Amino acid sequence: MLALFFAELQRSWLLLRRYSSEVIGGVIGTTVIFYGLFLSAKYIAGPTLQFGDRLDSIVVGYVLWTLMLFIQGDVAGGLQQEARTGTLEQLFLTPYGAPRVLFIRAIASLLLNLAINLTILLLILVITGSRLSFSPMLIPPLLAVLMGAYGLAFSIGSLALLLKQVQQLLSLFQFGLIFLFTTPVETWTGGLRYLGWLLPMAPGAGLLRSVMARGEGLQWGSLIVALLNGAVYLAIGLTLFRWAERETKRRGQLGGY
Repeated sequence: MLALFFAELQRSWLLLRRYSSEVIGGVIGTTVIFYGLFLSAKYIAGPTLQFGDRLDSIVVGYVLWTLMLFIQGDVAGGLQQEARTGTLEQLFLTPYGAPRVLFIRAIASLLLNLAINLTILLLILVITGSRLSFSPMLIPPLLAVLMGAYGLAFSIGSLALLLKQVQQLLSLFQFGLIFLFTTPVETWTGGLRYLGWLLPMAPGAGLLRSVMARGEGLQWGSLIVALLNGAVYLAIGLTLFRWAERETKRRGQLGGY
């Protein structure tokens, strides 16, 4: 497994170096989009606008959304690329098995994606003047968000495996997630609070906003809910992908496009 991990890490690094212009363009484009939204909000509200910790919360949600885009691209986008290049069948013939290879590849790519997203976050903090708190307490809720993100990525990946082309559906899904990441579900009360616990990645994202944007302490009860949420969505995603793999093989469409 370690050999597979280091091989995939080397692969991700080589792709990053070879297509570094794409990465740089993505970082600049993502930052410019947020800054454009930031300037538009200031213009609409006028000079008396005071964001307070709301800006910090939106920054956290936006950066989590960009991280989700990278994760979706690694799994669902990677499967579409494998189908286009004709190497999808080879991926499923490896002794490790396709789900394990894709999962290890996603973890290896995550190290580089976190560095890219940290760069985006620092650029946004500089241009907006936002201030966030960073501490080791961020690791558990971030882990919960990542588990949910990979669960959704493998769920979409199962559709990519069956249909081969899901780019428009993937785009619609990705832009729908931005509302999930920027909505403060952690402030919901009553029945809506339980709904927030069921939404994918919402409990973990809410904890990250509370710690980073509002400087609050980590609530252990909410952390357990966030970790359970992430684990459940990860299990669902892997189960759907296993089913899609069997169904694709049954139909004889693994090597087709």
